[in-house]
Amino acid sequence: MLSDSNNDYITRLHRLIPGGAHTYSRGDDQFPSNAPAILEKGKGAYVWDPRGNKFLDYGMALRAVTLGYADEDVNAAAFKGMENGVNLTRATTVELEAAELLSSIIPCAEMVKFAKNGSTVTSAAVKLARAYTGRPLVVFPAEHPFFSYDDWFIGSTVMDKGVPDEEKKNSLIFHYNDIGSLEKLFSGHPGRIAAVILEPATTVGPEDKFLHKVKELCSRNGTVFILDEMITGFRWDIRGAQAFFDIKPDLATFGKGMANGFSVAALAGKKEIMELGGITKEGAERVFLISTTHGAEMHGLSAFVKTMEIYRKRDVVAHLWAYGEKLVNGINEISSGLGIKDYFYAEGYPCSPAYVTKGKDGAPSPGLRTLFSQEMIKNNVLMPYIAISFSHGEKELDITLYAVKKALEVYRRALEEGYEKYLSGKVIRPVFRKYN
Repeated sequence: MLSDSNNDYITRLHRLIPGGAHTYSRGDDQFPSNAPAILEKGKGAYVWDPRGNKFLDYGMALRAVTLGYADEDVNAAAFKGMENGVNLTRATTVELEAAELLSSIIPCAEMVKFAKNGSTVTSAAVKLARAYTGRPLVVFPAEHPFFSYDDWFIGSTVMDKGVPDEEKKNSLIFHYNDIGSLEKLFSGHPGRIAAVILEPATTVGPEDKFLHKVKELCSRNGTVFILDEMITGFRWDIRGAQAFFDIKPDLATFGKGMANGFSVAALAGKKEIMELGGITKEGAERVFLISTTHGAEMHGLSAFVKTMEIYRKRDVVAHLWAYGEKLVNGINEISSGLGIKDYFYAEGYPCSPAYVTKGKDGAPSPGLRTLFSQEMIKNNVLMPYIAISFSHGEKELDITLYAVKKALEVYRRALEEGYEKYLSGKVIRPVFRKYN
């Protein structure tokens, strides 16, 4: 039975689901109070709530959908995979096809292991690195927000309740684009670092050959170099940001954007490391890598194969870059025209840009960020962040920039008078915080 109000849905969701959703990024505390509490369907670049309200979407399923919601060709391919049985007793033909395809696309992919979500494959990469090196420590940048829900990463955050202290000691932090901070960790923990894992880029990219310096440092110290391409993969380049930046990691992980929203993730990398999880080397000590009943479901892998076909036929990556450039330029022109370019602006790589909200003091302002999102929703645009899809076209650009202008007119007034005067409900809060 459908309810009539956001509050009713929120109550029902939280009664049964811890957090009210199955990803913290979808929680109520991540959106302004006027955001739809629940969604019913999506098509192209749009989503609808149960009451029929339509929103132009820039969340795109936490960046997992890159072609557009409910792409008919991808859905047809997935349905064929379901008709073939979904999940069989031995490896399937589409499982082999998908592995061969990924290996042909991604430079570092000598072997491939599929799973259903990103945390599974990043944790598998860490396990492989520890098995390969015989070392306990894993290192990652403070600036990169999320790698896994497993203890090796969550123990480094303020939400570390439930993680044993001994596990926390095995994770170390350095700073992206600061090679000295990483060199210091290697010097302080000689022969103990199993892996360095990082995103190739966020809104900030590598400076002064930073990725290459990290790889060289890892190689010199016998450490496994891992690139987490959950977001950069299939956006920066169909071959991944590793091709864009001309850097080949030992291992790489992928997920968002692989299969247009279907649950597919992948661990790929060097054969000598990956095959530690294999069964063909007689007498070798075994590593229990990834063993998932549903990891190679035929509909998901069929969707991946079709998605990659569409990427190539329609040059999807080029569209993401071109649309993003128009959007960033349009946003910044509006902000500049309103005289608030120092307080609100879009930045980053055009294929995956971000917007920045600052107060009069020049510091990031969660209150103003919430207000901007609230005002965008009033104009039927859901923009918690910016995830671009192939379905975002000229019509969507016009809708977006109209909404941005309306939202920033309020933002400008709020800079002078305080966001509290214009904001309804609570301010968006960080996912990683110690207390609710």
